Amino acid sequence: MSSQDEKVTEVAVTYERPSGWKGLYYNPLTQVFMLGLVGFMGPGLFNAVTGLGGGGQLNPTTSANANVAVYAASAAVGFFSGSINNALGSKLTLLLGTFGYCLYIGSYLALNIHPGAGGFVIASGAILGICAALLWAAEGSLMLAYPTEAQKGMYIAIFWTVFNLGGVVGSAVALGTNFNSTAGTVGNDTYIAFIVLTAIGIVIPSIMADPKRIIRSDGTKITVPLNPSWKAQLYGLWLVLKTDPMIMLLFPMFFASNWFYTWQFNDFNGALFTIRGRSLNSLLYWTSQMFGSIGMSFILDSKFSRRTRAFGGWGVLMAMTFITHIWAYFYQIQYTRPGPQDIDIHDKRYVGRVFLYILFGFLGSMWQTISYWLMGAISNDAGKLAMMVGFYKSLQSAGAAGVFRADAVHISFMNIFISDWVLLVAGLLFALPMIHLRVKDHTDLIDETLVQIDDHGHVQDIEVQKEDQLERRRSTRD
Repeated sequence: MSSQDEKVTEVAVTYERPSGWKGLYYNPLTQVFMLGLVGFMGPGLFNAVTGLGGGGQLNPTTSANANVAVYAASAAVGFFSGSINNALGSKLTLLLGTFGYCLYIGSYLALNIHPGAGGFVIASGAILGICAALLWAAEGSLMLAYPTEAQKGMYIAIFWTVFNLGGVVGSAVALGTNFNSTAGTVGNDTYIAFIVLTAIGIVIPSIMADPKRIIRSDGTKITVPLNPSWKAQLYGLWLVLKTDPMIMLLFPMFFASNWFYTWQFNDFNGALFTIRGRSLNSLLYWTSQMFGSIGMSFILDSKFSRRTRAFGGWGVLMAMTFITHIWAYFYQIQYTRPGPQDIDIHDKRYVGRVFLYILFGFLGSMWQTISYWLMGAISNDAGKLAMMVGFYKSLQSAGAAGVFRADAVHISFMNIFISDWVLLVAGLLFALPMIHLRVKDHTDLIDETLVQIDDHGHVQDIEVQKEDQLERRRSTRD
């Protein structure tokens, strides 16, 4: 560490954490759990519906086009969502982000009642895309800003576990209500239950604590934007890329991070299985996602150096990519579009395919966990993290929009599968030099000042940052 870095580090301010019920409420673990509940009631239930294949509909075309709308809108707004989050504040951004999920799932109920309501589903998807971009920018930045550097894997796993409980519970509801169904679509009761739960999720952000009042386990507070004007935050987008260009080596990994869901949900689960089989598969898939994130957190928070953990996580992810896709290839060569949709849970063909689907659940959560962890390894600054998560969701959504559109126009299952495999491997290969060149064993305070911009869009000098730190220390003593 340079002498300048040491001077900056030694003035870091620590605070005494409150005790009793107040301490429990303002504990960052409590807040990340509540953050997970927001994910449970919104994206988690969205995943449960999407994971059924075709949104639970017999004809997946409307669902595929709706997902194109979701991810196209999310890609467009996601690039700026970090700036919006920093300007509005995380609580308000979270609140605005929850509304779209209730509307979107309600549109499928409308489609069940009125088969001609496909346009409403697609329009709801576009609204959800805007809301989702805001929600994920706020959730991602807080999830990575609340923990200390040694806890980031654990906090991501806590969030991912609670969030994926939404997929588990939603899939359990779908399985229970459709277990004896011979129809090819999900029943109205399933959608109504999901609508009620997503409506509850709208309330949770309003009762969460102000991030400025959260004290980490080491006594430090999270760094928040100094002056969140629109001009300053929009300039910050360029500043992040200019001062930390290594982030762009993660962009292929970000792009691939939702690409694989289309083949897994629509072209494997939706194409091969009955509604009962799809519902059970979805339940097992989201359960495995919970354990995948927990398993990856043990690697990422182990006692080895941060660089060693980063390379170890990368290696595990590359191995899982090849194991799952080599296995899946031997199934994919056996069927073509639209698929038989006749494999039930009592069929002998079911066993091997469901275990593969479980492994895909592990791979999905491990990919997302290490993507977030790598962003957290670059910065502890909530403002910078919001912008990076915005880049992540924008590129992720752009990829998802593209592949859902390819599915909607009936590109062959094999071509989508091969594109999935190629993009995952390419994403990991591009990330490797970034890990080597950018991931350090500790994030220094001087790195965080790069996005501490004033209301005029100028970066504060490091000496000014030191003075601010000292002034806050003196004020807390007084």
